[in-house]
Amino acid sequence: MAAGHDDATEIIGLEDTVAATAGEEVAQRLLRPFHLFARQEISGGIVLFLATLVALVWANSPWAEIYQQLLHEPFGLQLGEWRIAYDLHHWINDGLMAIFFFVVGLEIKREVLVGELTEPRKALLPIGAAVGGMLLPATVYLAFNAGQPTAAGWGIPMATDIAFSLGVLALLGPRVPDALKIFLVALAIADDLGAVLVIALFYTASLDWAGLGLAAVFFAALVAANRGGFRHPVIYFCLGIGLWYGFLISGVHATLAGVLAAFTVPARVRIPPHRLARVVRRAADRLDALDAGGDMDSQRFALVSFLRTVAEGAKSPLQRFEHMAHPWVAFAILPVFALFNAGITIDASALATLLDPLPLGIAAGLVVGKQVGVFGATWLLVRAGAASLPQGVRWGHIYGVAWLTGIGFTMSLFVSGLAFPAADFDQEARLGILLGSIVSGLGGVVVLTSLARTRAVEPAPGVPLA
Repeated sequence: MAAGHDDATEIIGLEDTVAATAGEEVAQRLLRPFHLFARQEISGGIVLFLATLVALVWANSPWAEIYQQLLHEPFGLQLGEWRIAYDLHHWINDGLMAIFFFVVGLEIKREVLVGELTEPRKALLPIGAAVGGMLLPATVYLAFNAGQPTAAGWGIPMATDIAFSLGVLALLGPRVPDALKIFLVALAIADDLGAVLVIALFYTASLDWAGLGLAAVFFAALVAANRGGFRHPVIYFCLGIGLWYGFLISGVHATLAGVLAAFTVPARVRIPPHRLARVVRRAADRLDALDAGGDMDSQRFALVSFLRTVAEGAKSPLQRFEHMAHPWVAFAILPVFALFNAGITIDASALATLLDPLPLGIAAGLVVGKQVGVFGATWLLVRAGAASLPQGVRWGHIYGVAWLTGIGFTMSLFVSGLAFPAADFDQEARLGILLGSIVSGLGGVVVLTSLARTRAVEPAPGVPLA
């Protein structure tokens, strides 16, 4: 199945290239990677929702004890005197999620090199919106929890779940412009970068310098592999495992190894587009010239194999690695993470804590902080003339998306585990995350649906419309 999928991918990639050389619109070529990315995020969001639903049902069923036992089941590896052992929950949050952060790192690098974060003026709007959407939720949370034992959770409402938020936006279909979806993706990726920095700077308890030294050695090896022109995924995978282990024993959260490894993946292609077009045309001419001779099959096979090699050289390792890893993250890693992190026991005692500072601060941070922070920062940048709204996007669209950024879920659950490792406030934090994310998602749908029913009016520059 894997080989067949690779063949189909190569053929599709080749057809796309030929179509492009035949005069396909530049705008369509630029939007195609986004549409492919968005389709995976939307489908992944549906799977993520189902995994969350299963976790909630399981944790509140007669089989809830099995859920807890499985969560804390120990697994490990041992080679001689060397041994590494953690429970299932730890392996998922520190191991599998490192792959998620690897994909996040690839997305950040792609957006900086060729995406919405390339041009400073275009990048300023989503980055500024992301900064506003991180600072204000943390402030709102601390307004409820400053001076309390729960104050360490200020990073929980800062994050946006791109899979869920983009999935909800996709439910509205053509009623929202593509430019708005691209804005949300760029904002969420900038938000992810902020979350990575927060984890690295504020959620590292202690440092083991030997572990950091080991991580530095493997990171240097990854950089050397990039500089040396190595492009095979096995090289980066093996060195990445060493980098991950160094972080694991250093005290810095191991998932950050995924981001650093992603930054070392080469982004250059071996065969530039202008050469690719010439090579494909020549190969096509030779295929047309083949007659029915006895060695026709072998010649045709050689040409097709050559074209496959050429197509592979026309893609950067960054593109290939993201293409390979993204489906695993969207359809396996994140659903597994949700399955074993969203299992909240919802009973009378849990609901009684809903107005406690911790869950209330998280929910208010996601619903109020995100909404006001994202919209307010965007409005200030546009009013100041530092940026402009994407074409076809109205202020009502921005406000609706500001609601959707309050869907924190995956990243919020992850930061919650770092903020409260002893699980003293685990249930309350997850309850606040669930409540805030649901309200934010529903609020975004209501705003954007209502906007779609109104008459489409272009806003005057810098003048907000309801």
